[in-house]
Amino acid sequence: MNKYYSVFVHEVLGNIVIRSNDKGVTALSIGEELVIENDEIKNQGWALTAKQQLEEYFKGERQTFNLPLCIEKGTLFQREVWNALSKIPYGSVWSYSDIAAEVQRPKAVRAVGGANRANPLPIIIPCHRVIGKDASLTGYAGNKIHQKELLLIVEGLTVQNGTVKI
Repeated sequence: MNKYYSVFVHEVLGNIVIRSNDKGVTALSIGEELVIENDEIKNQGWALTAKQQLEEYFKGERQTFNLPLCIEKGTLFQREVWNALSKIPYGSVWSYSDIAAEVQRPKAVRAVGGANRANPLPIIIPCHRVIGKDASLTGYAGNKIHQKELLLIVEGLTVQNGTVKI
């Protein structure tokens, strides 16, 4: 099976590296140093399509991604959370407890945060749309709250002092 990659460079987020295979998009990393495997082909396959759709997203021309996803990792719970994240509409936010309720595990709020951290396709699976119950920006890719804030602003939300104005 062929492996592909593309790089979208955002002026604030830095490198956004997209990886895919013949079945679909497999991974997306933000702000990481670019490391290419010997057998990866640049700017072809679903990685190129994802790059084009990300460009449209950041220009405000795209609200949903139309891509096959090929996620080969994750526990059943993580996959349920990622599926729930995909239901959050563009320009909207849900709390971690909303996601826990959606996956019918209302007490698993912290585990939802762990599943968000393990999300292999941020932006495409919109974990940035999950906030604290008090509308605060919490936990995005470890210590990258500024990325979460930027993505929410791209989607038309107002963020002040680390809180989403709803």
